[in-house]
Amino acid sequence: MTFETLGLSAELLKAVLEEGYNTPTPIQLQAVPAVLAGGDLMACAQTGTGKTAGFTLPLLQLLSKKAVAPRRQVRALILTPTRELAAQVGESVTQYGKYLPLKSAIIFGGVNINPQAKLLRQGVDIIIATPGRLLDHISQGNVNLSTVEILVLDEADRMLDMGFIHDIKKLLAMLPKERQNLLFSATFSNEIKTLAHSLLRSPKKIEVAPHNPAAESVSQLVYRVDNRRKRFLLSHLISSENWQQVLVFTRTKHGANRLSEQLSDDGIPSAAIHGNKSQSARTKALDDFKNGQKRVLVATDIAARGLDIDQLPHVVNFELPNVPEDYVHRIGRTGRAGCEGKAVSLVCIDENQLLHQIERLLKRSIPQATMSGYEPDPSIKAEPIPNGRSQQQHRGSSPRRPQQPSRGGRERENSSRGFRDSRR
Repeated sequence: MTFETLGLSAELLKAVLEEGYNTPTPIQLQAVPAVLAGGDLMACAQTGTGKTAGFTLPLLQLLSKKAVAPRRQVRALILTPTRELAAQVGESVTQYGKYLPLKSAIIFGGVNINPQAKLLRQGVDIIIATPGRLLDHISQGNVNLSTVEILVLDEADRMLDMGFIHDIKKLLAMLPKERQNLLFSATFSNEIKTLAHSLLRSPKKIEVAPHNPAAESVSQLVYRVDNRRKRFLLSHLISSENWQQVLVFTRTKHGANRLSEQLSDDGIPSAAIHGNKSQSARTKALDDFKNGQKRVLVATDIAARGLDIDQLPHVVNFELPNVPEDYVHRIGRTGRAGCEGKAVSLVCIDENQLLHQIERLLKRSIPQATMSGYEPDPSIKAEPIPNGRSQQQHRGSSPRRPQQPSRGGRERENSSRGFRDSRR
């Protein structure tokens, strides 16, 4: 099937073709007609499946059917958990809607609130926002949500993980009862089902997930290494394999900063991106990574679902995530749009249980290897990882090379409830 068969307008079809897309993905084939029908939707789709176009295209179509009022009113609200995802969705709205008389605004924290306030007061048809900053604008009287016709919750599971449920409930109370609700999530957990039950009315359910949740175009490999020698192995791999663009994931913000500094000390230009960075710093780090000024971008899981990098060749799990599904989201940053990708995980003995959980999710084992000169010390015994913290940091196991990694406690990223990225 083609996009023409989905019933989209000539303006939207022209924009889609100019973006280089000809054939809808499975989620788009199901979601676009469902949204155009006007009912509520509950959709489960993994990252990289094209779900953003699955709701932005029909949303734009529905809004464009009605004439724009002389004084623009907010008719569609798209809520996302992170700034990066808000920017990505906002870019899609702009690209696909460039031939339509609709105006949109991207609203998130970490940047000056005044230009956003000015834009909202002038009037917009579509708002793409993180919950916290949107509530700030509402409290200042910059925007009114009483005219919203369509609500989209994107990455709803991540919003719950990040503790946004109370902010979401506040926003829902400000919306008109008669509206269309679209919920997109990577998982249908019990919490998501509870949220859907309270939010959606007789929704159409769509679940599009590959049989193997990890992309077939991504080759995966585990290197066994002691925790304190991971940094040295990573530097060796990047240099010896001549990797020019590498996205590296850590569990913590402190760990991301430290690893970025260590890699830079090793002569590998690197930058870190996480929730404590200002939006300007995050944007610069991502731009430098995309244009080749930085070979390595070290990120926490806040970036796992919000980064969109064309033809990214390498992803490295410096530390395995506590949640197996996050592994799939991480490695899903590579192997996109028909390109091949490589995902490497540096796994110490303390992470055995996390690795088993990931393999259980994937329904297969991940090939394992050791690098000569970086083999694990057989005398080290495994201890489980509580709260994302490897016990090897506290046992005094030292690298076999003279360099010593810097010390310091670890702070958790956004795995605990209550973290509010949108206000940072």
